[in-house]
Amino acid sequence: MGDKIRILPLGGLDEIGKECTVVEINGDIFVVNCGLRYPDRTMPGIDYVIPRSDYLVENKDRIRGYFLLHGHDDVTGGLAYIYKDAPATIYGSRATVTMFKIFTSHIGADPKQYKFQVVPASGEFSVAGRKMVFFHTAHNIADSSGLAIPTSYGNIVFTGDYVVENAAQPSYLHDMNAIAKLAETPTLALLSESVYADKPGYTAPRYKLTPLVEESFKNATGRIFVSIFSDNFYNIDEIIKLAKATRRKIIPYDATTKSIWEAMVESGHLIVPKENIASMDDVLRFRDADLIILICGFGARLFNKIAILASGNQEDKRIKLKPEDTFIVASPSDDYTSIEATDAVDELYRSGCHVTHINGKKLLDMHASEEDLKMMISLLKPKYYIPVNGFYKELLKNAQVALSMGLNLSHQNVFLLENGTSLLIDEKGARLVDEDIPHGDIMIDGIGVGDVTAKAIEDRQKLSDGVVVLAVTLSKKRKKIIAGPDVQMRGFVFNKDADSLLKETGRMFVSTINDFLKDGPYNIDEIKQNVYEKCLRNIRRQTGKEPMVLPLIIEVE
Repeated sequence: MGDKIRILPLGGLDEIGKECTVVEINGDIFVVNCGLRYPDRTMPGIDYVIPRSDYLVENKDRIRGYFLLHGHDDVTGGLAYIYKDAPATIYGSRATVTMFKIFTSHIGADPKQYKFQVVPASGEFSVAGRKMVFFHTAHNIADSSGLAIPTSYGNIVFTGDYVVENAAQPSYLHDMNAIAKLAETPTLALLSESVYADKPGYTAPRYKLTPLVEESFKNATGRIFVSIFSDNFYNIDEIIKLAKATRRKIIPYDATTKSIWEAMVESGHLIVPKENIASMDDVLRFRDADLIILICGFGARLFNKIAILASGNQEDKRIKLKPEDTFIVASPSDDYTSIEATDAVDELYRSGCHVTHINGKKLLDMHASEEDLKMMISLLKPKYYIPVNGFYKELLKNAQVALSMGLNLSHQNVFLLENGTSLLIDEKGARLVDEDIPHGDIMIDGIGVGDVTAKAIEDRQKLSDGVVVLAVTLSKKRKKIIAGPDVQMRGFVFNKDADSLLKETGRMFVSTINDFLKDGPYNIDEIKQNVYEKCLRNIRRQTGKEPMVLPLIIEVE
């Protein structure tokens, strides 16, 4: 009698991130990925969103292991919160485990509470009497993997995030030999990523940054600033190689960038000669032509960071942008960050420095496009095909790609699942089962897990339309501020930096008024409009909020 198999996604379908899939074989539970996604604008005050874990907690005694396929938060971050209620050994490559430990430290959890088993990015290991197989994949973080779980009917294969790449360096290897070896055994089910399923051709080499910035490096006479998303190790590694080639020193811009740098070093995938590294304390000791300033961050936070630097409002005035500086924006925006990205790039052009803006049409992430998907399908020839990791339109396109190949894949064996939907496989074949499996979102607010209600979110959305009142008194005869400024903020929930934002807003208010007063006759309405625009833009960058800004300017003789 063959195995009884259940495939149950708890997250990652019709969304980007929060990946979590349960594979249950004869009662043994194997959990593939357990990630998070970042909140959107409708979730004020929320740090992360993770999958509901009721099923895992209720069946924790049957969990035989968690299998993390790479080190990005979207496949690992949820486990940091879920683990204490449903513990089991965590399997992952060295780089993956290192990144997971760094994330747990970041949220204030003790990495020692987790049980790890470091395994090669390509290799075999036994779990619950089954010979699991990791195969190395090329993704934009080092030592990412796909996974094959053996069953009596063949392998259940997860591709993870990948591109087909035949010339990648060892840390970013698409291990075709390992995949070809897997193909010698029948593939029962192939679960393949969908993010770029609607993009024709292969992704390679369109994820490579070097060809897009080499000319900027050659022509730069001053400092070179480069912005890259924190999870893109591959492009960061390219910048390091360019630093070596041009004999420049790299300086991490802030603590976030430094932590990513240290993570790459700790995972063994970054070796930088001492002559190519410096700290911010050394920024004034070297010639501008010898420096690269690396700026990392996640999503809108990175673009807000860029905008603040470009406008000259950053705390460290040693790195104010100069006309001879070159700023390379190597962090393409997406649908969630387009507003912040446009604002940041616009501010860069205003600063007067040389700008090289690389958008998403020029630089792709390392996800499988249509031909990448086809190659994996044609090699493994699965009996069942299951698109994962993507919005519904991407899952649907992935399914259409599989159906177009004529490999005995049809509407009978290509499954578009939803989070919480079970696919049962046994000797009778595969079929969807209507079960009431708890699934959905758990919102993380600070250290709180799942204690944020819909009512709390609604209240926060109302508070997000706060009010900033700016008041001064002017002497018309003396053309001078004689009282104020008085800055009052209502409707905000601020952090420890609230005082500095109050002071900065007050300074901007006063300086804007003084600029008008020194230029002769002034118009109060014009002053108010300029105050409104400048202060709102700065508050939005610093907080991500857009309050009502009310400038009150009282004139006396």
